[in-house]
Amino acid sequence: MAASAGLVVAPNTTVTNTGGPEMTDIPAHIMRQAKSHDFRASVRIGKSGLTETLLDEIRQQLQSRDLVKVKVNKGLFEREQRSEVWQYVAEQTASQLVLQRGNIGVLWRR
Repeated sequence: MAASAGLVVAPNTTVTNTGGPEMTDIPAHIMRQAKSHDFRASVRIGKSGLTETLLDEIRQQLQSRDLVKVKVNKGLFEREQRSEVWQYVAEQTASQLVLQRGNIGVLWRR
């Protein structure tokens, strides 16, 4: 058993600060890969913002791989908006947000 923020959890259970109950359904190996510094962002949200073309690109990448790392250009969204943006992207691409850190989000194919 590992302790995390005062909680005792099973060894293969992941506890995150940004998730609800469904976050514990994410396998530990997926979380390790999502947190890896070697895992590079493959999609960047630029000054055009969230377009249908961009969402299609994320959908396409999710069909060929389990995880897609998306990076938002700094200053494009306010800090308070990022959580809403990541949830919107996850809903529109039928994926699950597994990691949100600053201007980077990692989506997992459901």
